[in-house]
Amino acid sequence: MNEALPDVPEVRVVGLPQLTSGFDLVDRLDLPMHLKVHGPLEPLGGEQLAQLAERINLRGRGGAGFPFHRKLRSVAESAIKRGVRPVVVVNGSEDEPACRKDTVLINRAPHLILDGALLCAEAMGARTLVVGVTRESTQRSMEAALAERGLNNGRRSALRARVQRNPVRMVTGAAASLIRSIDGGPAIPPGRKVSASKNGVGGAPTLLSNAETFAQLAIAARIGPERYGNTGLYDEPGTVMLTVSGAVARPMVIEVPTGVPLRYVLQLAGAPPVPQGVLTGGYHGKWIDAATVDEAIVSRNSLDAVGGSLGAGAILPISQDTCPLGESLRVAQWLAEESAGQCGPCYLGLPAAARGLEDILGGGGPAALEAVKQVARNVKRRGACSHPDGSAMFLESTLKAFTDDLAAHVLGNGCGRPVAGVLPLFEGGRAPTGIPGGGAENGPSRQKIYVDWTLCRGHGLCADILPEVFQLGADGFPTVAQAQVPRFAEAKALRAVRRCPALALRIEDETPQAKAPSRNLPVLSQGRGRRALGR
Repeated sequence: MNEALPDVPEVRVVGLPQLTSGFDLVDRLDLPMHLKVHGPLEPLGGEQLAQLAERINLRGRGGAGFPFHRKLRSVAESAIKRGVRPVVVVNGSEDEPACRKDTVLINRAPHLILDGALLCAEAMGARTLVVGVTRESTQRSMEAALAERGLNNGRRSALRARVQRNPVRMVTGAAASLIRSIDGGPAIPPGRKVSASKNGVGGAPTLLSNAETFAQLAIAARIGPERYGNTGLYDEPGTVMLTVSGAVARPMVIEVPTGVPLRYVLQLAGAPPVPQGVLTGGYHGKWIDAATVDEAIVSRNSLDAVGGSLGAGAILPISQDTCPLGESLRVAQWLAEESAGQCGPCYLGLPAAARGLEDILGGGGPAALEAVKQVARNVKRRGACSHPDGSAMFLESTLKAFTDDLAAHVLGNGCGRPVAGVLPLFEGGRAPTGIPGGGAENGPSRQKIYVDWTLCRGHGLCADILPEVFQLGADGFPTVAQAQVPRFAEAKALRAVRRCPALALRIEDETPQAKAPSRNLPVLSQGRGRRALGR
């Protein structure tokens, strides 16, 4: 089984280093060493900065790939129009088990990231800078970097700067989640989609981008667009930070110029000569097969053209001796667990998709395959963030990339290969915190709900109120007799108990302090005069 990646794995570079300059000298570039390696940085005006970002075709390196110059201009225009100071936010939340590039940059070159962020803050007149992180190591490194520059969150500071630490969860990295947490709320997406460029932190226009994006901007501001464009492809100049893991001898973060063959990157990490497939872009990414690997180069456009995705920069090959559907099932189950638990298509659909993929592996046949396809279609474009969309894309790519194995499982007795577990997950398959959004209402289940079959009459109200737990069978009765209640659904479970017309449900507390069932609160039907408090 593949172990979880460390915060700072081995770092390599192809060609001349840019973001990783100085990594061969010290483990972490403090401010004096940073200035010695990269030199001073002159400020730029807002339009100068936007033109620079446009000339180098700088796009967000967190996965979405939105043009940075458009975001910069949108924030500046909105701030001027409203007459308010904008806010700059660095998103260093890297919460996929297979991604470490931003974590490496924050731990080893934090001042390069701050250079880019401070350039933007000064150009736009921002007075607030927030760096979002999720790991203890990144928090320590970035707080030390702010202190080295004399930056703090004091009220009298010309620029108030601080680090926002959130739980390690997939949804924490969403822009809306980070903004919500900075404003004092939970680190989960709100129910409505609002442009951060117009209404971000504290309602102010907010420039929010990925840590590597700000670092790339700092490099370009130092060396200029012409010299920056001498590296990589003409339409996607510069370098890219990749995290390579999976079935490799040496998991690593590697800085490569755009245009380098993907095959060469895999060889550097010790991947199989003929991988069965390569997952590109991370766990919200897409699979490409072995034949396609030879055609692909490291660039957003090239990977898109061959059916892959640059995404968050994660590259994960798997070997020929593992079951690709079984590997994907482990990821699908983790993605389901990472739901924030607030959008039905996500917190119901993703577990259903994972169960469907498990049914395929268990011999469910064509019906199981069609069920997975239907669920994947249904969850897209229906959530408060990109998690359901990215998860659905991963599932659909899995079914498309491994057609031979899929046929063996759907039409035969399976592919006959074991699941090696080469795709990295957090210990135990979950994020270390186990706290979606960081709220006390989430985390491990504390309750179990039971059905008393001697009372149940198949009204079906429990499935309407608590679909996270209950589904109805063909006979109209619940398909489970007892189940754990997700903590985010405890209030709904209590409501289901109270509203069951037959009083057939009960809840028992599963916490170690519980001496006896204490939340048994069914309500009698209206017109019967009183409540019954079960004990």
